[in-house]
Amino acid sequence: MARTILFNKPFDVLSQFTDRGTAGSGRRTLSDFIDLPGVYPAGRLDRDSEGLMVLTSDGRLQARIADPKHKMAKTYWAQVEGLPDDAALEALRRGVALKDGMTRPARVTRIAAPGDLWPRDPPIRVRPSIPDCWIALELREGRNRQVRRMTAHVGHPTLRLIRAAIGPWSLDGLAPGEWRDTGG
Repeated sequence: MARTILFNKPFDVLSQFTDRGTAGSGRRTLSDFIDLPGVYPAGRLDRDSEGLMVLTSDGRLQARIADPKHKMAKTYWAQVEGLPDDAALEALRRGVALKDGMTRPARVTRIAAPGDLWPRDPPIRVRPSIPDCWIALELREGRNRQVRRMTAHVGHPTLRLIRAAIGPWSLDGLAPGEWRDTGG
């Protein structure tokens, strides 16, 4: 029977089971949290991003989640520098021109700080003279560092990024470093 694991990846953890970097780098990996043979990450999440990862033993499910041709929705909460105006949010909704081409349209809304949000270690940089706010973005593609590049493109760099959902799965009830077996 196939296994599907939901994992809340903490900040500063690699989204792979082994560290292929320099020997003795001491970077944390998925193996520091999950000791289950035969499950593999369906997609990646940057080391400096947090939130939901799906791991599975089902190769077809892994491809459906990770391959952009399937257009599976992924929802992110981004704490951004400044207060994006309607024009900045509309640009994100339409798609922005990045160095690797136009992004697909995204669903974007301003949100309150997510409830029950855990503190990040280390905390984000705070600049008292510059406000920040949270936005939710739903993407149906997964380019390298896409959310960060999109928000920077419209003048609001991302300070903290949390993936909240992938398709039907969400972070609900998972603290950082915790995982849950969905049973299939």
